Amino acid sequence: MKKRIFSGIRPTGPLHIGNYLGAIKNWLQLQNEYDSVFCIVDLHALTTPNASKGLKKKVFDLATTYLAAGLNPKKCILFVQSQVPEHTELTWLLNTVTPIAELERMTQFKDKAKEHRSNVNMGLFDYPVLMAADILIYQTDLVPVGEDQRQHVEMARTIARKFNQTYGATFKVPEVLIREQGAKILALDNPLKKMSKSSPNLYSRINLTDSPDEIQEKIKRAITDSGKEITYNPQKPALANLITIYSAFSKLSASQIEKKYQGKGYAQFKTDLANVIIKALKPFQAKKKALEQEPEQVKKILEQSAKQAQAIARKNLKEAKQKMGLI
Repeated sequence: MKKRIFSGIRPTGPLHIGNYLGAIKNWLQLQNEYDSVFCIVDLHALTTPNASKGLKKKVFDLATTYLAAGLNPKKCILFVQSQVPEHTELTWLLNTVTPIAELERMTQFKDKAKEHRSNVNMGLFDYPVLMAADILIYQTDLVPVGEDQRQHVEMARTIARKFNQTYGATFKVPEVLIREQGAKILALDNPLKKMSKSSPNLYSRINLTDSPDEIQEKIKRAITDSGKEITYNPQKPALANLITIYSAFSKLSASQIEKKYQGKGYAQFKTDLANVIIKALKPFQAKKKALEQEPEQVKKILEQSAKQAQAIARKNLKEAKQKMGLI
């Protein structure tokens, strides 16, 4: 029997190449190797101020992105979180075994609480428990996430152990699955920060739906380090980030890229990098455009997957409730 994986992305805006290289590209391989459950986590999106504005459109956009990128409903379950209410019911049950002190230590909560001090909601505080429910309700073995989400998976592990200690063996304790290549693509305007959907600077990221002109302009504006040689050096994070992107889309190694641009400057390298990205995204963009013309087909895929997900979730929720003495 294949091991099960669970992962998801919040529908908070267009995905960028960092999302693709860090998550979705891995999922395309994982769906062939594991019993795969992928989720559009719209309930998590609601913890962001004003997230409900245009949420349906964002969910549809993310679904077409997943499918155009190559996720296959015949190989994986692809559904919308809010269409499986068992997630929120299990969240409440898990809340009863989750220490407040553990939640107060969560780095993302502390960071976002500082950023939105006047608008901190309970959903943001309880976010890790809902994420634990997302994972545990499918008896997940492995969770493919970026390094920034490791702490949340560790919390899910803690909650699973606490529940099992309190009520008897019920949930699998999931493991983190992190793959190095492309796991962290950095912002084009600040290589000390991760590329982000929420950055106010549109030139900090390349969206998967950007036009060739937009891609060329963004790469042209991307900051570089001092010096002229095209060499991969972690001490020069801006150039290292661009080489990482080039390598991921071209399948050339960093050393091959260095050799190719020996004696050439940043201008030629950036022009070629933009063209590599444009060429790589062209098939995806064509598929996405076609799917956007078939909303009923996309809706049907999500509904069928939600039924599959709910069948698994209902069974595991029932067991948890029985262990807790609920009718």
